[in-house]
Amino acid sequence: MRKWHAGLALGLAFTVPVLAQQAPAAGQLPLLIGQGAGGTSYSVPIQTLLFFTALSFLPAVVLMMTGFTRIVIVLSLLRQAMGTQAAPPNQVVIGLSLFLTLFVMGPTLDKVYAEAYEPYSRNAIAFDEALSRAEQPMRQFMLKQTRQSDFALFARLAKLPSETTAETAPMRVLIPAFATSELKSAFQIGFMIFIPFLVIDIVVSSVLMSLGMMMLSPVLVALPFKLMLFVLADGWNLLLGSLAASFIT
Repeated sequence: MRKWHAGLALGLAFTVPVLAQQAPAAGQLPLLIGQGAGGTSYSVPIQTLLFFTALSFLPAVVLMMTGFTRIVIVLSLLRQAMGTQAAPPNQVVIGLSLFLTLFVMGPTLDKVYAEAYEPYSRNAIAFDEALSRAEQPMRQFMLKQTRQSDFALFARLAKLPSETTAETAPMRVLIPAFATSELKSAFQIGFMIFIPFLVIDIVVSSVLMSLGMMMLSPVLVALPFKLMLFVLADGWNLLLGSLAASFIT
């Protein structure tokens, strides 16, 4: 028994130094797995960290690099023009805006999936190359919606060379120019939505004043007429169809 314990202790004495040389130090993770034909491959912990870091920027990407801003502002202005206060509720407005954004961005997202995600999932390209490929379809979408005057404004503020075009401009210039154009488009559409409902408000207010019913709220009386006009004109089809068609793809 003593010989068996001594042999075990001797074996451990020789094994521990070998394991200590092969194992990474405590608190350290391997950053790279290797560099193959597709480029640098990161270890799973680093990929997970990069994924969650990118996920934290997802709300900003949805707001500033897609058509979500235009859609949600138009739907919010519609609710204000009709005077329905909380109908449809915010959850419905946000949900409808998200799914309509997915519909509008469908061709662009398909390109990102085919040109960036699929090759990266097969380890055919590196993570940096996948990001570069994913940027191109998004850039093309934003360029089609961005007004030249808005791009010129931010290019001048960024002090870019005069020969810089929208196609070669950095994303830090293109994104605010795109967001500004989206805000302009949203308010232009909202102005057109407000006109018929404003006419109803004026007519109702004039009728109430002529009848001497000044204590009766014109907003309350005009609301049924606004709803009737919107339903009879098939307003949802007109509005959502026009919103989807307003994006140049």
